Parts: sequence; C-alpha cells; structure tokens
Amino acid sequence: MTALLVAGCAHQAPPPADTGAAQQIDLPGWSDQTLPGKRATAYSLSAQGGRSCVLARAEQSASLWRRRLQLAPESLAQVEFSWWLMRAEPRATVTQSDRDDAPARLVLAFDGDRQRLSLRNRALFEMMETLTGEAPPYATLMYVWDSHAEPGSMVVSVHSDRVRKIVVGSGDGQQGRWLDFRRDVVADYRRAFGEPPGALVGAAFMTDADNTRSRKTACYGDLVFRAPDASLLPGSLQLPQGNKPASAS
Repeated sequence: MTALLVAGCAHQAPPPADTGAAQQIDLPGWSDQTLPGKRATAYSLSAQGGRSCVLARAEQSASLWRRRLQLAPESLAQVEFSWWLMRAEPRATVTQSDRDDAPARLVLAFDGDRQRLSLRNRALFEMMETLTGEAPPYATLMYVWDSHAEPGSMVVSVHSDRVRKIVVGSGDGQQGRWLDFRRDVVADYRRAFGEPPGALVGAAFMTDADNTRSRKTACYGDLVFRAPDASLLPGSLQLPQGNKPASAS
C-alpha cells in the first residue's frame, strides 16, 4: 500500500553522533510524501563519510522523499544510487507484511496500460486515489535493504502484485560505510513484471519503521539515471558539495 503513492508531524530521533549537522532540504523538484495514518519520517540534508546526503530518521514512522519524473522507456538504461546504513532493526523484513520495514529503499514508479490491471488492483487503485487524491502508478519497483532476505531475491507485495521489491543487500555486516549500486533498470523491470517498462514517472527514497515500531537511520547519496549511451538523464540528483547548489534537473 505504501509504495502505491510514489507517483504522487514526525517525532524526530536524535541524529547519530557521526552524522553531520542536518539542514532543511531544499532540492528542486523533491518533496515529502506522507502516508495516510502514518507518522512521517524526517528527511534532511546532512553529510556522512565525506559525502553530502539526504539523512532519513524514522521513529515508528513511514513516509517518502520523492520527485515526479517523465522519462521515456527507450531513454532509460541504468540507475546508480548509494546509501549509508546507520541503524537497522533485526526484526524487520520486507518478506513479511507485519514486519515490512526497511532502513533504505529506492522506489521507482512506472506508467503503463491500466486497462490491463486485474479487477482487484483496479479497485485498490480507486481506493488509494480516493484516500490520497492521486492515482497510483501502474507499477512500482523497489530496491531494498533487508535484515534477512537473500540478496538478489525478489519479493511481491502482499497488498498488490503491482509492487515488487528486489533485495540488493541484507544483514547488518555492511553498516557504517557507503554502499554503491548500479542497476539495469529495464532488465530488473522485465524480471519483476515479465514485460518491458513504461515511462518512469516517479522516484523516492524511503526509510520506514512503522510496522516494527522501531527506529531506523540512513543516508542517501546521489541518484543518477543514465541513458543507453551512459549520458546523464533529467531528474538525476547530484547533492551539493561544499557551497555548490544541488543539481536536480
């Protein structure tokens, strides 16, 4: 249910001691996306390990930091992203609905032919549009960190088969350092949904701790979308370094 909102007052935990002083986020095109009935995760600009980052602090909360996009499927080849995990919850796993929390997620929303949706999904989409005022995306692909699931595994959401999660790392042995990822978005989407993707219409960072009623902290680095010729695509996020402004075209 949470991820269906991507194409569309938090109690903050104290910042970790090794994280730079947090600042209010002012990134062009990006905004907070709250969820019905959920406390909001706090997102702010900070620094960690020599890199600028979006700091996410979740305390029994779930919300997204997102932006809208409009990238044609033929223009998109790869996505590059990174995160630094500072606090995880060993009980959390995206494989169980009652413990479906993750310290870090990259959520990508895609357009498509809604007439192909099942009757169940159409009813769910109509309910979500009534609750939030916007229609959910046709399909949502997440890259997630999980406490237990095997890296490379794919998880179908229990709420809707239009939401699929690819586990890119697991456990707690890699906390406390930057982890960099590069993914073939088209291949991952085909694997997840068995068809080519439509336009990429949204992207979001998400750190949540509502189901396990716990705390999680993570930092997100640059988010880069690349064309087949490896050129940078609009909508990529390059965070400010020093006094330079952020680039989020």
